[in-house]
Amino acid sequence: MENLFSIGEVARYQNISKQTLIFYDKIGLFRPTWVDPDNGYRYYSASQIDYLDTILIMKKIGFSLQEIRAHMEHYDLDSSLATLHRQLDVIDQKIEELRMLRSRVQNRCGQMEASLAHCRPGQNIGLEYAGEQYLLCRPVEPPCTLREISVATKQCFAEAFREKLPVFFQCGVVVPRERILAGRYTEASLAFLPIEKTDQAGNIHRMPAGRLACIYHVGDYLSVGRSYRQLLDYCRDNGLRIVSDSYEFCINDYLTTHDESEYITKIAFYVENEARET
Repeated sequence: MENLFSIGEVARYQNISKQTLIFYDKIGLFRPTWVDPDNGYRYYSASQIDYLDTILIMKKIGFSLQEIRAHMEHYDLDSSLATLHRQLDVIDQKIEELRMLRSRVQNRCGQMEASLAHCRPGQNIGLEYAGEQYLLCRPVEPPCTLREISVATKQCFAEAFREKLPVFFQCGVVVPRERILAGRYTEASLAFLPIEKTDQAGNIHRMPAGRLACIYHVGDYLSVGRSYRQLLDYCRDNGLRIVSDSYEFCINDYLTTHDESEYITKIAFYVENEARET
């Protein structure tokens, strides 16, 4: 007993809980040298504490408990070196994923900061030139209400996360031009997530580079009709012919605020100059 450590001592030395040590015992990963038959107390030898160091370091590096247990059934210098080299590849992949996540979060922050300027009257409508963009799309099922739009959006996110697609943390919808002209402003046909150009998915829609007439709608989505009417008037008054469906990009939405009065939706049409009579 003088050369053994109680479970409490081991937990204290390694800064882990006794419950963790009990769990490791149950799964056969780290079992005590001796268990007191009278009270069930667990005791560990000094060499076992060194063994536990290896387990905790491997866990910190990113190995699963199953991987650790399989490795430690029989390990030597060669097997440890091979295992660590494989884990380097895993770490490098995670670093790339974190870099991509950081760029997505940074992009989202930039959009939200820039959106503040569009909350001021008179600065929310005009022409913009957009570069080529790509959208991961899902069809919105009839009757194309907000419920069906929400379902299609969730399907986009689920696919993107499952397949690890390079999407941006933004969503939007496409509303057919004929529905807009008929005053059916919220009947979207597609839900989408902006995405980098990729061949990892087939349901990618390409937005070509071009000139867009845009308005930034501030407020809840059901009131979006007033912004559409303003944008249609703007196009008519400036001799612009609408040549595409409507693309709506959610700048501020349920992902960034619970207050619908802070919602900002960018509405965009591709436009051309109307032919002038000679």
